[in-house]
Amino acid sequence: MNFKTVSVLFLIFFAISKLCAQDNDPIIEEIVENVVANQTEDYDYTELTERLNYYRKHPINLNKTSKGQLQELIFLNPLQINAFFDHIATNGLLISDLELQSIDGFDLQTIKTLLHFAHINTPSGFENFSFKRLFADGTHDLLIRYSRYLETQKGFTIPADAGKSRYLGTPDRVLTRYRFNFSNNIQFSLNIDKDAGEQFWNKQHGPDFVSGSLYIRDYKNFKKIAVGDYALQFGQGLTLWSGLGFGKGADVFAVAKQDLGLRTYTSSNEYSFFRGLAAQYHFWRFDFTPFVSYNKLDAGTDLNPITNAEDISSLLETGLHRTATELKNRRRVSQLVYGGNLAYNNRKLSLGLTAYQSYYSEDFAPGSSLYNQFDFSGKQLANVGFNYSYTLRNTYFFGEVAHSLGYGLAYINGIISSLSPNVAAVFFHRNYQKNYYSFYNQGIGESSTAVNEKGFYAGLQIKPNKKFAVDFYTDLFKFPWLKFGVDAPSSGYDLLAQFNYMPNKTTRFTLRYKHQNKQKNLASAGFTNTIGSENKSNYRAEVQYQISKAIALRNRIEMVQYQLEQSTGKYGFLIYQDVAYSPLSSKWSGNMRLSLFDTDGFDARIYAYESDVLYGFSIPGFQNQGLRFYGNLRCQLKRGVDIWLKYSFTQYADAETVGSGLDEIAGDSRSEGKVQLRFQF
Repeated sequence: MNFKTVSVLFLIFFAISKLCAQDNDPIIEEIVENVVANQTEDYDYTELTERLNYYRKHPINLNKTSKGQLQELIFLNPLQINAFFDHIATNGLLISDLELQSIDGFDLQTIKTLLHFAHINTPSGFENFSFKRLFADGTHDLLIRYSRYLETQKGFTIPADAGKSRYLGTPDRVLTRYRFNFSNNIQFSLNIDKDAGEQFWNKQHGPDFVSGSLYIRDYKNFKKIAVGDYALQFGQGLTLWSGLGFGKGADVFAVAKQDLGLRTYTSSNEYSFFRGLAAQYHFWRFDFTPFVSYNKLDAGTDLNPITNAEDISSLLETGLHRTATELKNRRRVSQLVYGGNLAYNNRKLSLGLTAYQSYYSEDFAPGSSLYNQFDFSGKQLANVGFNYSYTLRNTYFFGEVAHSLGYGLAYINGIISSLSPNVAAVFFHRNYQKNYYSFYNQGIGESSTAVNEKGFYAGLQIKPNKKFAVDFYTDLFKFPWLKFGVDAPSSGYDLLAQFNYMPNKTTRFTLRYKHQNKQKNLASAGFTNTIGSENKSNYRAEVQYQISKAIALRNRIEMVQYQLEQSTGKYGFLIYQDVAYSPLSSKWSGNMRLSLFDTDGFDARIYAYESDVLYGFSIPGFQNQGLRFYGNLRCQLKRGVDIWLKYSFTQYADAETVGSGLDEIAGDSRSEGKVQLRFQF
């Protein structure tokens, strides 16, 4: 590694740390890291960060809130939410924040986090609503974000007449985001997004991605109304769950999904959402949510030699339309979806029935490989499912059974129980048949979709006192049928243990161990593949501490061991230093990090959450050897006008190129600049 480069970056790092203040919210960052599982670079989790930032600015009124609204906070588990409403039912409305300490399961850390997004008395509802108030009291938020790599990628250097695949647009990424909000009850959202390599304006369809919605909450008997783009999240995610979802993570209770029902869709992810009309209507103890959606999806197609028609080989999820091939696949297939959910709810018991029909303009054709034998084929699919949850004293029961008509079943059953004031546990069993199919399936499991999997999960949380906390889970799973890259039925296990120690309010120590064992094909010179064990272990140590009222530091070191049977082991480590300087009041703020990493390639890569501009999200993967530096800077130009700047720089040791394919950059480094403007009025 170039010693001069490291020295210069260290000097810049500590010099800027004296001038900047932290703008990123550490509580939001901690929530995200605890619930985001199987972290990857290519998924946009800004839907979650935007939701949490929204409630940070527009706090929930705890005396007028609902179960569904508290579920949106993601860090409260079902037992805590039920205990909260039991307390209200028994003792009446909250008078002081201090009352939260008397609610079962509400420790000081939970209360501190909750009060970050909620208060006892905040304005809510349609009280004295008028159109005059709508425009007088409504708030507008316009955000424009620009970013690009500062080096030139290979895809932009290929001449138009070369006859090769190339990027047709510019290297700029531009996001325009507008939000209107009135009293947490009327929201209008608009996103216009252009990725790097895409054209600013296409003659056939204009901007590459446009998403908009009007969302109304708690208007008479209508709990929710959505016009435009929306998401639906019911039960445990087996039958119907679109938009953002989470799997196994450090928060052991997050595996019990808390269905949010109808939600507005505000993410820049260009898939897994509905486009049309939906509403949630309440009568007595029932909620009925009908919906209809018509959308056009990106898809890869193959020519059917028998019918001479194009069949769908796969639905594409990247949302990238940079090359001629990607543009050809853009909005290739029409989709019509309609159906509904009927739910019964009281304080202890919730029951839900979901049914919907999907139609596609082209046939799905299963792949020719043996593992594709049970894939869906045809143009239409009907799905039905039943979900339940029930709280009995200190135990919460949950589950769902789903059926794709003409295909298979999937079901999950589990419990969360408070075994004592200091110990809570979660258990669930799942069975997803190999011929179960749903286009909107985000059930908890080892695979990305709930299909061809059986498993048992057990998690435990121990909080012996205010200073210590231990979270642990183990998950045993097996795949009864073949998978991509695994030419036989296989099995494995996954476990995580995390220890937290807070000796005082300003210091926190964290230790984490995560291990995964799976089976995959081994390299073979013969005609038949054999499978072997793949093991990966991660070890993490982190300390966060505040050395003064204005300066806080965070240090992390993470190591990884990777071993594939009959192969040489691979190793890696990542170490970074964060510095946060937070004066009580300043128009300037910012944060920064310097990281060093050394790993044996892709298999030993390590992911780490990064701070970004407001509503931004970044989880880069670190592989090979090098260093990375980034810094965020925010300036409040005047009231209601803010500007964010981010610069990141990654240098790799002994590298002649960075990236691959059309993304390749000549040289040993890659840097990115980002500018964001926000206007509030």
